Amino acid sequence: MSGAALGMEVVVVFFLALFLLHRYGDFRKQQRMVLFGTLLAWYLCFLIVFILPLDVSTVTNHTVANSSPWSYIPDGILPVFWRVVYWTSQCLTWLLLPFMQSYARSGGFSITGKIKTALIENAIYYGTYLLIFGSLLIYVAVHPELHLSWYELQTIGITAANTWGLFLLVLLMGYGLVEIPRSYWNASRHGHLLIKTYFKASKLMTEKADAEENLEDVMEEVRKVSESIKYNHPLRKYIDTILRKCPLDYQEKMGRNMDDYEDFDDKQNTYPSEKSLVKLHKQVIYAVQRHNRTRVQWQILLQQAIHLEDVAKNETSSTHQFVHSFPSSEPAGWFSRYVYTPSVEWYWECLLKRWFYRLLSVVLTLFSVAVVWSECTFFSTRPVLSLFAVFIQLAERDYNYLYIEMACFITIFFLCTCVYSTVFRIRVFNYYYLASHHQTDAYSLQFSGMLFCRLTPPLCLNFLGLIHMDSAISHQKKEPTAYTSIMGSMQVLYFIANGFYIYYPMLIVILTIATYFSLGTRCLNLLGFQQFMGDNEMTSDLIDEGKELIRRGENQNQNHSLNPMTEWKERYGNPREDFTARNRSSHEMKETSYSDSVASHTRPKYSRSGSRAERDCIELLQDAEPLDFNADSLADDALDTESTRHAGGRYLSMSSSWNRIFDDV
Repeated sequence: MSGAALGMEVVVVFFLALFLLHRYGDFRKQQRMVLFGTLLAWYLCFLIVFILPLDVSTVTNHTVANSSPWSYIPDGILPVFWRVVYWTSQCLTWLLLPFMQSYARSGGFSITGKIKTALIENAIYYGTYLLIFGSLLIYVAVHPELHLSWYELQTIGITAANTWGLFLLVLLMGYGLVEIPRSYWNASRHGHLLIKTYFKASKLMTEKADAEENLEDVMEEVRKVSESIKYNHPLRKYIDTILRKCPLDYQEKMGRNMDDYEDFDDKQNTYPSEKSLVKLHKQVIYAVQRHNRTRVQWQILLQQAIHLEDVAKNETSSTHQFVHSFPSSEPAGWFSRYVYTPSVEWYWECLLKRWFYRLLSVVLTLFSVAVVWSECTFFSTRPVLSLFAVFIQLAERDYNYLYIEMACFITIFFLCTCVYSTVFRIRVFNYYYLASHHQTDAYSLQFSGMLFCRLTPPLCLNFLGLIHMDSAISHQKKEPTAYTSIMGSMQVLYFIANGFYIYYPMLIVILTIATYFSLGTRCLNLLGFQQFMGDNEMTSDLIDEGKELIRRGENQNQNHSLNPMTEWKERYGNPREDFTARNRSSHEMKETSYSDSVASHTRPKYSRSGSRAERDCIELLQDAEPLDFNADSLADDALDTESTRHAGGRYLSMSSSWNRIFDDV
């Protein structure tokens, strides 16, 4: 059975990374290069976390003869394995992924143009790393007792990368240690969860309106450029590329071949440059992606609010049968008919779920306290104060390999959950945002891969320090793990090994206290970034607004007799129908006669096609006196605009997109 555990975990981790990428990415629309780079980065990081407990148990096994567990890995395999995994992840995070980010975000029309843009954007990026590495190199050179061999140079590079990662690691972990237990406790409070959902609905509708407005502006620019550049113009091929990125409805309204019977005249007209078209192409990609994301998120949030309202209504039910306000139109499967019946659903949603979440929150709180205590005391070896080191040493005395592996896995899995969950929650304006249901853009996917590759190595070293398996920190004469041997001796940079790596993690105490009292949220709220504050007047107004928005959404669904997710699936979930419709519309545009294109000048560019029920959702505050709200400016249909749009009002939460930094953190 040698290596069986290693091979099994390699396969399991691959499917775990693939599942997460499918949840956040879009296999049908995003570039294969983006998906492959992100998948490889996530896979390598998860692999390090899952394999490290086997490395620890293998070191323990070396002290006992003729005692090999089924998970024992033969000598010589792990050093090669760690070397390949570590250096591949470092090449990804420092070289390939930054280049691929700029390449995917570029609006160039050719591969050469995108590569040129990516190289220019990353010139300063790579120069900064060379400056940091050169500074550390000079430090080693001025100390005669240190010899500059290849091993020392390699250790300097690893130390520099781990120092940067540890700096960010403590910040993210300090937030996750408090927020994860608190999120499960709040999830057991249905009333609190419903109020927060109303708050999110108000802010999301604001963002949705901004996205639609931005899309309309960009589509207006595309229309003007498309009408000015005729079919026989050299730049027309770039216009066709841009039009293919536009929503299908806009393509049908604009009419791609409109006025193409007229030849272009360089003497009479001024035409945009190729550089301006590249910029417009980039704007179209961003606007369309953001518009689609907000529409999908609104449908998902509407479904969550309806479900929470159903839970509140069913809690007082005497029949103990869970009744949905909007039953699914799809036939119930065997699981719903025989296992998860309405009676079972009532007991779970209205009774057992809240107690399960509360119990889980208490257990996670105890884990968080143990981590904070161990981070502040792991440098003490006599006596041993780190709780995780005590657990591992007790297991080593009995040579209980299964206990060692399970204790190591649970510990490092909890640490990774605290760090990685913060990476998934954090939002930096609209540049970095991981949105589920296939709504994450390429830039954010690759940025998350970069963060994982930079955070995982220092996280593993921190874990080994907590259990006293890193001799550079514990100063104990123990056989090092294969992972530690790949990292090299940190004593090459003495002030980092005996200073920064030991005392900086103590900062986690201050960060957890600040997170517990929501100091960051309060500061952002004082600066004008609207956050969920229960005792704030603006928060109460946004909650009332969100509640009314949800009510309008429910009325809309009643008029259409559709479940919210059913409507979403019908709109986005059938790629074959989308492909057929796109081909059909393209064929119809090609057959448009000249008389139709001339007549189109006598009609408005875009016409209203949405029904009154569809516009009810965003006409919430039309009559609110203090807001001066104009519902026409926020029509749910993206085509509801004129070539010269009127300035509309705002919601209470309407503000510049720059005010949405760290919405969830």
